[in-house]
Amino acid sequence: MSAFRSTAAALVVLAALASPGAARAGRLQIVTTTADLAAIAAAIAGDHATVTSITAGDQDPHFVDAKPSYLVKLQRADLFVQVGLELEIGWAPNLLINARNARIQPGGDGFVDASEGIARLQVPSAADRSMGDIHPYGNPHYWLDPANGRIIARNIAAGLRRVDAARAADYDARLADFERRLDEALERWKAVAAPLAGVPVVAYHNAFPYLEQRFGFEVIGFVEPKPGIPPSGRYIAELVAAMQRKNVRLIVTAPYDDAKTARLVAQQAGATIVTLAPSVGGVEGAGDYFSLFDVDLARLLAGLGE
Repeated sequence: MSAFRSTAAALVVLAALASPGAARAGRLQIVTTTADLAAIAAAIAGDHATVTSITAGDQDPHFVDAKPSYLVKLQRADLFVQVGLELEIGWAPNLLINARNARIQPGGDGFVDASEGIARLQVPSAADRSMGDIHPYGNPHYWLDPANGRIIARNIAAGLRRVDAARAADYDARLADFERRLDEALERWKAVAAPLAGVPVVAYHNAFPYLEQRFGFEVIGFVEPKPGIPPSGRYIAELVAAMQRKNVRLIVTAPYDDAKTARLVAQQAGATIVTLAPSVGGVEGAGDYFSLFDVDLARLLAGLGE
C-alpha cells in the first residue's frame, strides 16, 4: 500500500472515532449527579457502560463538597446526566467547567438534563432570598413520581444514542423493557397505595410533592417553615397545634433531615416519624428504582398501621 493510501486510511479511522455517535471501544463511562439517575442509566445502558453517581442515596443532593475524584470521573465521562431544575446549581456547574471535557458540557452530545419534558410542580411566580432555598424552575424532586421515570429513561436513552449510535438498537430495546416493567409496577403501586388516599402528613422538607401527587396522601405542612430554614419554638408550637386539629399521624423525613427536631415535633404531636428513601439507596432495601417505591410505600403504610 502506498504511503498516501496508508495516511488516508488512518485519517478516515481517526475521523470516525472523533465523530459524534461513533462506536466506542469497551464500556462507556456515565456519570450522574444522583443515585436515581444512575440506577435508570444502568438499566438502559446495560453491559455497555459503567455508571457512577456523584451523590449517594442518603445524601442531600443540594449540597455536595467537590472532590478531586469527581473531576477525574468527569474528565473521563462519555455521558453526564443531571437532575436539572437547579437542584445541583451549587456544585455541578463548577465541576463541569473544571473537568474541561467538551463532550459533557451543556449543549454537548454527552450532556443530559433528565428534567426535559417533566411536568414541573410548584413553579413560583416570583422568588427571593426571604423565601428560603426555593427553586425558581419548580420543585426538582420529580423522580419521586415513578411515572416520571419513563421520561428520565427516554432522555438518557437519547443521550446514549448520541454518543454511541452503533449500539442504539440495544439501548432502545432496554428502554422498551424498562417502560414495560414500569407500567406493570405502576399498576401494582396504585393498588398498594390505596389506603394512603387523603391521609394528612407533615414533611420535614418539601421533597415529596411528586410522591404525594402520585399516591394521594396530603402534605399539610412542613417542619421547616421555609426550605432550608430551621423552625423556631413558636413555629413548632403552631405546627403541633395544626397537626392535632387535623389528626396528622405521620411525619415524613429523609435520612439527612434533622432527626432531633423531627422527634421533638413527633413527641409533642403524638405522631410517628417515617423515614423515606428520597433516592435509590437512601434506606435499606431501596436498591434500585423499582424497590425505591416498594420500600417507601411499605414504610408509609406501616406508619399508618396498615
